[in-house]
Amino acid sequence: METSGTALSLVPTALVFILAVWTRRPIESLISGGLLGLIMLHGAGFVGGLAETSLRVLTDEDVAWVILVCGFMGSLIALLIRTGSARAFTAALARRVQSQKSALLTTWGLGIVMFVDDYLNSLAVGAAMRDLTDKFRVSREKLAYVVDSTAAPISVIIPYSTWGAFFGGLLVSNGLAEEGQGLAVYISAIPYIFYAWVAALLVPLVIWGVVPAIGPMKKADARAEGGVMVPPEAEHIEQANRAVKVNAEVKPRVWLFVVPMMLLVGSTMYFDNDFLVGIYITLGVTLALVLGLRLLDLHDAFDTVIEGFKTMIEPLAVLVAAFILKDVNDALGLPSYVVSAMEPVLTAQLLPVAIFVSMALVSFMTGSNWGVFVIVLPIVTTLGHKLGADMTLVIGATLSASTFGSHACFYSDATVLTSQATGCTPLQHAITQFPYALIAAGITVLAYLAIAFV
Repeated sequence: METSGTALSLVPTALVFILAVWTRRPIESLISGGLLGLIMLHGAGFVGGLAETSLRVLTDEDVAWVILVCGFMGSLIALLIRTGSARAFTAALARRVQSQKSALLTTWGLGIVMFVDDYLNSLAVGAAMRDLTDKFRVSREKLAYVVDSTAAPISVIIPYSTWGAFFGGLLVSNGLAEEGQGLAVYISAIPYIFYAWVAALLVPLVIWGVVPAIGPMKKADARAEGGVMVPPEAEHIEQANRAVKVNAEVKPRVWLFVVPMMLLVGSTMYFDNDFLVGIYITLGVTLALVLGLRLLDLHDAFDTVIEGFKTMIEPLAVLVAAFILKDVNDALGLPSYVVSAMEPVLTAQLLPVAIFVSMALVSFMTGSNWGVFVIVLPIVTTLGHKLGADMTLVIGATLSASTFGSHACFYSDATVLTSQATGCTPLQHAITQFPYALIAAGITVLAYLAIAFV
């Protein structure tokens, strides 16, 4: 049944949210939403549709990139844990960090340093700071919020990142920038990516207590004050993160944590912001160092690599289910439906705020940020030129919407990976973070309105 471009396209995503809140299980919720969408598209032949969709998703270059990057990042983290390097780094930080606030501010600062990629940020900073923030009774939900708020928001406003490379290329392909000028046009839009700026700068205000703990975060903080940092229902994630044991016979070395992290950032930037190349180089060099220094034997080292990859299986399963849902939503015409529903009320002045609201909604519902940008940018470009809007503002608003989707969605890649690295479930992280995401979104709407009318 063809339902492209109608309100029916909202139904599968609505089911996902209802089931996610009810069951607190993202995988089952995403699969159920995807199956409903496939039934809407294929009727009784939905099983064949599922086979086609799942194969298309798993053979997609971007999906394969995510699986390889996240899996081998798990392997690298496992090596750093097994050799005691991660613990040594945490201990070195602990000597300089004397309070809960300074622990969280250190986490925020590390997140900014890891600007080159949001996955790198979520996985590396989350894994590095768990033990240190536990020492000061920081809830894993608050740690996840701080980490996630310096993932996509920082990667999008520092242009020499995977986000800058990807979006700069799209601006050229959509005629918004001349060949070779994609990054320059992207940089010109950075001051107008209001959501990313607000989300990142809100973090220290939350840490200092200027913005108080709200709702579910307040409950999580109270639980952590009682000595329970890992939330209920997240024990299996904590067990997976602790599955790799430190080799007691190895003397911990701080430099063996710092050097791979610096190499990861440096090699990623050197090879045109390709994080996959960066992780391959870093993992290879780290393995060579571990074997050369005889910290682990060959079998132990490669067993650790495999164990680390396995710790990422659950979040990767969630991400694959989310990609399948996105594919189904694209086929149902969800992004184009939302854009067409907004088009009758648009003016040149209101276009940026309308784009932010509508695309943030789409990105939030689909769990897709880069994918939504690819789909809607041609539509947004046409609308902008037709209405005579300021295209720099339009680009900034579209990027703000993509950042909101990455930051706020219950099952986006950033949410799933951050929750895995910090030791809570995706829903626990999303619900506690959501009020702060809404505050940032509200301020963003006011900013675009101020530009429109002032």
